[in-house]
Order: sequence, then structure tokens, then C-alpha cells
Amino acid sequence: MTLIDQPTATGTPRQETPDADGSRAITIVDPQDGTPVGTVHSADEADVAAAVQAARQAAEGWAATAPAARGALLHALADALAARADEVAELNTRETGKPAGDARGGVDAAVGTLRQYAELGPLHRTHSLRGADVAVDYTRPEPRGVVAAITPWNDPVAVSAGLVGAALVTGNTVVHKPSERCPHVGALLGEIWSAPLPEGVLTTLTGDGRTGAALVASAGVDVVAHVGSTATGRAIAEEALRTGAHLVLENGGNDALVVDADVDPTWAAAQAALGAYANSGQICTSVERIYVHADVAEEFVAALVLEAGSRNADGMAPMVDTRMRAEVHRQVAAAQAQGARVLAGGEVPEGAGAHYPATVVVDVGGDSDLMREETFGPVAPVQVVASFTEGLDRAVASRYGLAATVLTGSLEHTTEAIRRLPVGTVKVNAVFGGAPGGAAEPRGASGQGFGYGPELLDEMTTRKVVHIGRPVLRTAG
Repeated sequence: MTLIDQPTATGTPRQETPDADGSRAITIVDPQDGTPVGTVHSADEADVAAAVQAARQAAEGWAATAPAARGALLHALADALAARADEVAELNTRETGKPAGDARGGVDAAVGTLRQYAELGPLHRTHSLRGADVAVDYTRPEPRGVVAAITPWNDPVAVSAGLVGAALVTGNTVVHKPSERCPHVGALLGEIWSAPLPEGVLTTLTGDGRTGAALVASAGVDVVAHVGSTATGRAIAEEALRTGAHLVLENGGNDALVVDADVDPTWAAAQAALGAYANSGQICTSVERIYVHADVAEEFVAALVLEAGSRNADGMAPMVDTRMRAEVHRQVAAAQAQGARVLAGGEVPEGAGAHYPATVVVDVGGDSDLMREETFGPVAPVQVVASFTEGLDRAVASRYGLAATVLTGSLEHTTEAIRRLPVGTVKVNAVFGGAPGGAAEPRGASGQGFGYGPELLDEMTTRKVVHIGRPVLRTAG
């Protein structure tokens, strides 16, 4: 089994090279201009086994640590990250191409997430149960043991803080394997976060897909928490059938946007552009396919082309690497070959780096990869529909179930969409946003389990039912 975090295409700038001792190493280049970022060791099976063993040895002592003390240590992790926020954000931008403001925002979100779990962990409640008056019945949450946290490259700091923070504060030990696309960010997080913790409580392993495969296959791992591609999530789920590990998976999405006839088409186009082009389309809940009502389609498409042109004139941030760019362009070119028309972007620019323009594609066939699969790039494919119901029907028809958005002024259409869309998150009149602490449960090919919010504490623990009855004591004499 090999675990990779996105489909393979040609032209990868990431190179596997030997360490000084002949073992594996990973070299990363800056997707902005192709200059080297650095080389890290790629952990092998022996490294994985040692990390899992250390986590297992530390598990009993960490689980016995008072919840308030674990929460205090999580605050210490947040403090340590905040103190080096600029350094982490800058490295993230160099390694993944994430815009500087977004990269710093991800660090700030990570600090907030660690503080949230530092406070929620000690308050993680049990339940009392109604039994006999002379007995005591309740549930007791207990840590599951060793958590393998396998995190992505598109938001590596905030996602890592969520999975690692929730696991640690509930008394689990963690082996963290960051994406092979951002191993330097992962290694730096490991350095920052492991310093305040007891030995073995948090270990970070940089490495490629073989490192992840060895970690998932370990019998010493009790939970696998993974954010990444559907292909990797499926491979993890198959391995978990053998190991019995509990799974928390947030995998690929193909999020739909349905534009109703009664909304302002220029506003709708701005929402579509935000959803499709933010972070160069490399967000788990990016807008991946658009169904626009025929009554506003002409104005909507014209406004969307202007939105794309404005972003291209300002200069889009690069994609994470040329391997990912090649896959995105393959989908666009294949749609063109099937009759689709590209109205903006759609061409691989010359020069160094992994840039790809904001792209608008119309007349896209429903059976094309651009509409059926996760694209994960700055592409807005549009289909015109005759009614809101037709658009909703097409949005529902997907194997993915991460999120979806509807733009409508109709309460009837809003409630219909909320009821019918088989996704973890339904957004109405905003492609991004939501209250803090929200925890969505993806469906279908998009994963399983709660990966965020207070519910993640439940995923990281198992419940034991306790019944204490009244004893019959021995009588004297």
C-alpha cells in the first residue's frame, strides 16, 4: 500500500534523494520560482516503529495526567507557536505557495484552535445514567491510545493544530506525519510543539507515501486521523479493517454551487470567484462545479470572466507544485476536447514555478472529470440549468459529500436544498464562513467522523459504561 496526498501527474518538483547514509530524503522547491527550499529525511519503517513504540510507552503516563494539566500544556503549545508565527507562516508560503496573508491567518487559526481545545478538554463531560436508586451508573471517557495524525499541505498549520490538539488534550499520544509537500513546515511544528511535552507524547515523522503507509499499517496505532485525498482515505480505511484502528477522515470534495434566478448575478459571480479561486482553488471546500439558472446565466458568466481576469491581472498565487498543476490542466484540456469552451485562463504559463491562471470553463459536459472529480485548482466550470430544481438535482448527483452552497432568496428553495443535499455542510448565500466550533461530518467519498469542533474530542476518546451497585457486606461474627 502506498499513501499519496493527491493524484500523481508529471512534472513534479519534489525529488527523492539519498541521505548521507543512503536512506531516503525529500527535496522541496518553492512553487513561486522553483528555488530550493531544502531537503528532509524521509522516515522508513524502522523510524515509524520506533516512533509508535515511544508513543505507546508514553501513553499510560500521559493518560494519567490531570486534564487541567494537559490543557495547560496545550496553552503552552499555543504560546510557543504564537511566538514563532511569522517564521512558520513564511516557511509555509515558501513551501506550498500559500499567499502570505493566508499563511499567517492559518497560524493564527492554529493558535486559536489549540487554545479552544485547551479549554474544552478539561470540560469534556461524562454522562450519568438512570438506574436503580441504590446504584451509580455513568459513562467514563478514556483516551483511545496512540493517534496517527496524517495532515495535508493546503492548510498544514491549522489542520495539524486541530487533530494534534484534540488528541493530546484527551490523553492520547500522537505520531504526526505531515504531507510530503510541506515536510519543512511539519518538522518545524514538531520542534515547536514537542518541546513542552514529555518524551514520546508527540513525535513528528517527515516522509513520503511509504512513511504514511507504514504508520497506518502499525498494529500499535489506535486512531488514524487523516485529512487529504479520497484515494489515500480509501487506502487507510482498507488497512484499518485489518488493524482495527478508529478512523477520522476528511477527504476529497467536489463541492457544488447552485445559483438561483432571483439573486444578483454580479454578486453571485463574486461569490463563485471567491469559492473557486481562493488559495488558487486549493481549499477542501472550494467551489468545484457551478450550476447557474438560465435567467441570470449570461450576466453571471460575464461577471465571472471579469472576476477571473482581475485576479490574473493582479497575479494569482502559485499552486503547490507542477505535479498538481499538470493534473488540473489535464482536466481542463480534457473538458475542452469534449466540447467545453474556456473563456478565461486555461493555459499553463511560461517560466519557473507552478502558476496557473484563474480559469472559467462553460458548456462543460456532466460526465467530464472537471464536473465529476475533485479538481483542486483555480477553475470554475459552469453549467446552465433551466430551473433551481435541475441545478439541485445535478448538485446532489455526486459520490462526494463534503459541502455545497446555494445562492437564493427563496425560503422554499433554501429548505429544499438543506433537506436534499447529501453533504456535511450546506452553506446558503455565502461560499465560506460559519460560526466557530462547527463540526461537519463528511459523507460518501469525502470521509467519515467529526474532524473539528467539540465533537472531535468524542472521536479521540472511547466511552466505558460504569455500574456501581450496593455491596452485601459480611456480618460480624
